[in-house]
Amino acid sequence: MLNIMKKFLLAVILTCGIHTQAQVISTVDCDMMDLSVASQDTGYVNLYHPGHYLTHPQSENYIAWTITDTQGNIIVQDTILDDSHYLFNHNIPITDTMNVIAHLWNDSAVMPNGNLVNCLIEDQLYWEVIQFTPTISIGGWNILNGNVGVDMNTSLGIDDVTLDNKKLIKLVDFLGRETKQTNQPVFYIYDDGTVEKRIVIE
Repeated sequence: MLNIMKKFLLAVILTCGIHTQAQVISTVDCDMMDLSVASQDTGYVNLYHPGHYLTHPQSENYIAWTITDTQGNIIVQDTILDDSHYLFNHNIPITDTMNVIAHLWNDSAVMPNGNLVNCLIEDQLYWEVIQFTPTISIGGWNILNGNVGVDMNTSLGIDDVTLDNKKLIKLVDFLGRETKQTNQPVFYIYDDGTVEKRIVIE
């Protein structure tokens, strides 16, 4: 009788299409990721994003990189698949800083909070000189703020909204390109480092 009941329940489950699937965490939270750089050449930068190493499957990791000068002019911009490094040449003087936007997403990877991977990191590059002795020094590009990633899936609640005087710098799409488009997700980037994801319906 017990075997008949088991077979009956299995048949009902299969007929109704009832199934369960465990959600596999395949990365860390966005705020566990930050950028690093290795470059002692004034006109060359090698940026590293740890999210590619930490997020699986790596073959589906996209990172959209946007590098701008202090006036917001694009120096280089590219979307890289399945790679943690972004290398580029430039002609920015070492007395200036460069803005870096790195947007990682992977539609097959799940973060501990249950969201798909959609992390944005914004920071700046500056030239740092380390003086070993009065006659010996070494310089290289370095990360200025050490900012961590922001989960772009997180929407602001009414309690999170505050009135302030922050200034909108630009609007970018999910690839980090400047845009004015509507009816799709757009990221609002402000001068205080905050980023808001909005969809304007027209």
